[in-house]
Amino acid sequence: MKPFPRRSLLLSLFCALSLCAQAAFADLDQLRHAGVLKVAVYNDMQPFSGKSGGIDVDLANALAKKLGLRVNLLPFDAGESLNDDLRNMVWKGHYLGYGPADVMMHVPVDKALMAENRKVSIFAPYYRDRVRLVRNAQAIPECAAADCLVGKRVGAEKVSIAAMVLLGEQDGKLRDSVKIYDTAAAALAALKAGELDAVLANQSEIESALRGDPGYPLSDLFFARLPRQGWVVGMAVRQDDVELARALQSAVNELEASGEMAQIFARYGVRQVKP
Repeated sequence: MKPFPRRSLLLSLFCALSLCAQAAFADLDQLRHAGVLKVAVYNDMQPFSGKSGGIDVDLANALAKKLGLRVNLLPFDAGESLNDDLRNMVWKGHYLGYGPADVMMHVPVDKALMAENRKVSIFAPYYRDRVRLVRNAQAIPECAAADCLVGKRVGAEKVSIAAMVLLGEQDGKLRDSVKIYDTAAAALAALKAGELDAVLANQSEIESALRGDPGYPLSDLFFARLPRQGWVVGMAVRQDDVELARALQSAVNELEASGEMAQIFARYGVRQVKP
């Protein structure tokens, strides 16, 4: 068998690289030809997304406008893990035929998650959230440690990190004080109705529900299982969609610089905390 000529090998490699480059950079042209940006957003994740819209929905529309496209939202229920969500909504699609989208919103910008999901690119961080305590100032005038919650009525959303840390704090010391609700919004509504003394929830959820009411101050409590700096969220595209990722990052930068990003958050009563 004749050896493969060096010139032919180099030519083949060049052609392969060219095809790869074309594949990586063809996605945005294809989107512009179709005129649509498919955006995956979570169901029931207020104030970011839900039946009545939200921050991520408005942000998706603003990003699409920057790219000269219109939005086609793909709402979905959270899976058992973020890996499932990224597979179903970004790089493969659900086995029932739903998805994938061109971009998924509200993806944690986390090194471990990136390492586990090599088929996606996670980028463009746009918000830092964290769990905080909001309290009725009359019922709990001060609260510097979790002990202030003993004997009080404290609400949290079921199957949430807030509920887990409350129920597990100091070997269950607060367990009798905790009341579980279907959603953080329901717990916060109960707080406003006087049925609770405090709620542990995400800062974004608290701000959206209470709109800075001085009667409900926020406290920073330390729980061993909570990250002190919270977590950062961004977006995700397929790993090969290089040009789309660049265009979206550029659009995010423009929205930040113009103040439009902060305005989107403000519509929902949330102060944008930059990563």
